[in-house]
Amino acid sequence: MRITVIGGGSIGTLMAAEMLKKGHKVTIYTSRPDEWKNEITVLLPTDKVLFRTAVYRVTDSMEEALYMAELVFITMPAQLFRKLSPKMEPYVLPGMRVGMVPGSGGAEFAFRNLLGKGCVLFGFQRVHSIARIKEYGKSVYMLGRKSEIYIGAIPADSTGELCPVMESLFELPCMALANYLCVTLTPSNPILHTARLYSMFREYEEGIVYPRNYLFYEEWDDEASRTLFDCDHELQNLCAAIPMELVSVKSLREHYESSSVSAMTQKIRSIQAFKGLTSPMKRIPEGWIPDFESRYFTADFAYGLKVIRDTADLFGVPTPDIDSVWRWYERVNPENAAGSFRTDINRDDFVKLYG
Repeated sequence: MRITVIGGGSIGTLMAAEMLKKGHKVTIYTSRPDEWKNEITVLLPTDKVLFRTAVYRVTDSMEEALYMAELVFITMPAQLFRKLSPKMEPYVLPGMRVGMVPGSGGAEFAFRNLLGKGCVLFGFQRVHSIARIKEYGKSVYMLGRKSEIYIGAIPADSTGELCPVMESLFELPCMALANYLCVTLTPSNPILHTARLYSMFREYEEGIVYPRNYLFYEEWDDEASRTLFDCDHELQNLCAAIPMELVSVKSLREHYESSSVSAMTQKIRSIQAFKGLTSPMKRIPEGWIPDFESRYFTADFAYGLKVIRDTADLFGVPTPDIDSVWRWYERVNPENAAGSFRTDINRDDFVKLYG
């Protein structure tokens, strides 16, 4: 197949390498093509080489990237969707399958113009594997591979055709979700990350400096778990209020098999694939401060939690805990909050979009 991966970050590099290894013609679209080597090395966390594969094509030309593409994967952060969509529009064709990895972040709104051209939009509920770049354009770690993939699509009846393709590409079982909203409302990064950041930095104001960069998961605490539980509960209330099949939007309690605050804390601290991952912080001469330009902030709040909050407003579902987290973000990062995700759709059209 002729496949395009848009984005040369961790997950984009890993996906491209896996598909290249299977013999597909994979073009990687990135703003930094000159930094890519002729080969991608995929490593295990121990630095053992899992496999190496030759690179087919790397380009910063959208026209070249999408020419004759049968399948497109977008792995860029959600805050870039609105700029990316008009760049893609002149070169997409009816029937082109465009996948979001992961699929949250309001992609169905940012790429509505592609849907209007007859494209099929699909999204992974969660990434198929945790990945981390070792050396940009050259090597990547595969840290934690899932046991299965869940995808949703617009139009919804396209999912059944896409699942066998995903199974072939990634050698994992692929499950069809009832609709794309099951992807959009998945509380992975939009609640997992935001709960942790809120608990870490809720007292932050200019002038406060931290002595070190904290481990994001291994030092997870009960306050983060309590915030997670509160926001996750409100999301489940929202799912119950929307007249659509949303049983696949699993509570994080269920996903992590943790029914209490302490159990959740211990579970997240113990996940092997999360070991060693630091927080989105940056060093200054006096110590460390939050890095509000990190995608943990710019994507997971402004195009993650905000999507959930706007959907709740649309359906009249109260979300006081989610609102508290969002108002904190507006205070500490007002510029990015002001440019965040916006819905411009009524309730009936919202439901029809996912049919």
